[in-house]
Amino acid sequence: MMELKKSPDGGWGWVIVLVSFITQFLCYGSPLAVGVGLLASPICSLCVSSFGARPVTIFSGFMVAGGLMLSSFAPNIYFLFFSYGIVVGLGCGLLYTATVTITCQYFDSRRGLALGLISTGSSVGLFIYAALQRMLIEFYGLDGCLLIVGALALNILACGSLMRPLQPSACPLPEKTAPENIPDRYSIYNEKEKNLEENINILDKSYTCEETCKSPLAPAGWKQESLHHKTPTTADTKEPETYRKKVAEQTYFCKQLAKRKWQLYKNYCGETLALFKNRVFSALFIAILLFDIGGFPPSLLMEDVARSSNVKEEEFFMPLISIIGIMTTVGKLLLGILADFKWINTLYLYVVTLLIMGLALCAIPFAKSYVTLAILSAILGFFTGNWSIFPYVTTKTVGIEKLAHAYGILMFFAGLGNSLGPPIVGWFYDWTQTYDIAFYFSGFCVLLGGLILLLAALPTWDLCKKPLPKPAPTTFLYKVASNV
Repeated sequence: MMELKKSPDGGWGWVIVLVSFITQFLCYGSPLAVGVGLLASPICSLCVSSFGARPVTIFSGFMVAGGLMLSSFAPNIYFLFFSYGIVVGLGCGLLYTATVTITCQYFDSRRGLALGLISTGSSVGLFIYAALQRMLIEFYGLDGCLLIVGALALNILACGSLMRPLQPSACPLPEKTAPENIPDRYSIYNEKEKNLEENINILDKSYTCEETCKSPLAPAGWKQESLHHKTPTTADTKEPETYRKKVAEQTYFCKQLAKRKWQLYKNYCGETLALFKNRVFSALFIAILLFDIGGFPPSLLMEDVARSSNVKEEEFFMPLISIIGIMTTVGKLLLGILADFKWINTLYLYVVTLLIMGLALCAIPFAKSYVTLAILSAILGFFTGNWSIFPYVTTKTVGIEKLAHAYGILMFFAGLGNSLGPPIVGWFYDWTQTYDIAFYFSGFCVLLGGLILLLAALPTWDLCKKPLPKPAPTTFLYKVASNV
């Protein structure tokens, strides 16, 4: 296993930030595509760990652009589910995981600022694409709009080619000494030779049996005897030895490949179990699941809440969804900058964002004016920007080496929460014909996730695990009495 160099926070790292910002800006997807991308995050993280960020980004660029262009020729809605939802969604998931992973590898002291900058790309792209698509649909129709947007997404390929991976360290990790390596080599060699000889013997035996049994002139009794007493035939002497060896080598290669894949699968499952043994990581996946169940629906329902509160449209200085979007962009950048301060614990900062956001969700049913709703929307939008520090928190929890693996698992639960949140909130509204209980439920979920993460992150757990100091040995002083 090679060790990566520690890259200084500058130079090519800022190029990585720029191209990651552009890729997230160009990675346009609907909520369906984003949900599919999040649910497929474990597969995406496995691809990034196996092949690296550059190949995965280039491949995902083909998927996003191809899926958008393919959608322009969709004959029905079911085809769009595949081309736009699945293909574009998987491409977005691969892109997001690749850009976050390579940015964390390049930055250490300014990692929060770098993550904040690249995460604002999707927010800026959402604003610009909304206006651009409206204009393109008016001039070229929906089919032409999808073709043009897909052509713009091809620029992801150029951005991916600039994602230069970090070079392996000049001083490799210590290896075994030669006397320890020699038995391993000989054991592998002997195993290979043994397998090759077994495969060749099996081929010879099966071939002679087939030739003997297929002979039409031989009597039945002779055929049965030939199975016990094998005699050489002309076909055996003519068949080249190299062919049998080649088949045996290919059989051995297939067996070794299957063993290797099975070993990789066992290692992946073992690493996953090891991650869940981490107390903070287990609390983190519960927190992100509850956060997405409760925090995602309000951005879709704020306009309906304003109408149900009898807020007149003339009072709307700006749409509430626009306030949420603008403050999300600001929150991503500012929270990322705050995460870089050494005196700020990033995990506790993330917990604070969850607790404040949960309280704001519980306060929405009490808002009866546009100003109050606008303030709460700004608070929700700002603290929803905690997505920019979430990779930072994951890195601090599991380490940079396991970031891609852990982040993929956490994003899967985020996608699960995104899928479950809106139906649950809709069911509460159908049951009560009001959004009050729905927002109480959302606020409770976010608050519960924050409290669970806070309890898991408390340092008292580590103090309880520390062994008690051994008592100092008791010393006795003896005084020898002198004879008088």
